[in-house]
Amino acid sequence: MSQPLSLRRNRLLAALANEDYTALVPSLEAVTLDPGATLIEAHGTIEHVYFPESGITSVIANTHEDRIEIGMIGREGLVGLPAVLGTDRTPFGYVVQVTGKAQRIATPALRAAIAERPAIVRLLCLYAVALSVQTAQTAYAHASFNTKARVARRILMTQDRVGGETLLLTHELLSNMLGARRPSITIAIQMLEGLGAIRAARGRIIVLDRDRLRDVAGDSYHVAEDEYERLMAEAQPGLTPSLSGYQVSVFDR
Repeated sequence: MSQPLSLRRNRLLAALANEDYTALVPSLEAVTLDPGATLIEAHGTIEHVYFPESGITSVIANTHEDRIEIGMIGREGLVGLPAVLGTDRTPFGYVVQVTGKAQRIATPALRAAIAERPAIVRLLCLYAVALSVQTAQTAYAHASFNTKARVARRILMTQDRVGGETLLLTHELLSNMLGARRPSITIAIQMLEGLGAIRAARGRIIVLDRDRLRDVAGDSYHVAEDEYERLMAEAQPGLTPSLSGYQVSVFDR
């Protein structure tokens, strides 16, 4: 028996019509996403696709010096999109940053289902557009915004996906994901504290004023989030499922 919308914690699964979701149910497997786990290796075969219900997975690009986050996936999306679009591998790695739960499906099973159900294909293709916009915005942020704005954006994106005001974010994680030197991250966090936007604790950042964070992030934030909402409304007009105790939906404003 398929789950009612209120119990589907992944927003893409919640957006599916009952008959399309029911077609996937026999192949879905509940799994735990452990921090640091690599769900998909760079250049490796994509054996499973994940629909996160909680937590955060980062899309990681390896550079000649280090690695950097180019995308972030939570319960609004899926991990393994290239497999949906017809290829069996990707040059990027997918690494769990925040623990969570997910519904996992083997790539052949998902491809068999979407081959018979165009509505699933359309929804996942719309998500592909949304993720490409997020990736483009990330490149824009890295190229055009200072570290303070980029840290503010990363905090906002984290809060979008995990909810609440207390976030498990360390200086080291922000340094690695943003490709910025750790002293620069420390200075940016101190500046955001000075503005009253956040309070930093050991291994945690507490959001005090989300609106102020949005002001600091500027146009590095909200473009991808607004586009996601537009595309989801196009996929399923009139439905805005409540998946977060913090907000009406993952990105809805």
